[in-house]
Amino acid sequence: MCNSNWDTDFEMPDLALSVRQPWAWAICAGFKDIENRSTVAVSKAGFHPRPVAIHAAKGMTRDEYEEASEFMASLGINCPLPKDLVRGAIIGAATVTAIVKDHNSPWFFGPRGLVLTDQCAVQPIPAVGALGLFRWTRSGSLEMPKPWMEAWPEIPKRGVSEFKGLVEERSQLTFLQSE
Repeated sequence: MCNSNWDTDFEMPDLALSVRQPWAWAICAGFKDIENRSTVAVSKAGFHPRPVAIHAAKGMTRDEYEEASEFMASLGINCPLPKDLVRGAIIGAATVTAIVKDHNSPWFFGPRGLVLTDQCAVQPIPAVGALGLFRWTRSGSLEMPKPWMEAWPEIPKRGVSEFKGLVEERSQLTFLQSE
């Protein structure tokens, strides 16, 4: 199904599934073979086997990134840095071949799983996402990395306010050392 030379939205599937990063990257890189959804989401969206475009959602929290990258590391997969993950765009495609309630894939968390094959990455196509399965169009712009993404892994998990204090301490230390 997937042709990694796709470079226009005219050749991409017209329906897309929005997935938060870094899970979207893992799908398009060919690692993630299951996309987990709630029972309601699967039945409401009317999922059935078909090719879909993979949309990287604009949102990604630090906790989401850490949890996903730690999980990937447990499988021997090196997750890209948060600043390098494209958000707010179609980034690939895959074929949904089945909807399951259980699966032996390490990527299955349930309660439902969309079984994916033919995953591939494409040049990012800016697009606004939506919940569930949606008809996408080229629009908007890529989401810029947030400050914590640019500073990764320098920001301590304690939070941004502590990070600002750390930056001030380092700048004062640098100033003192230069005198």
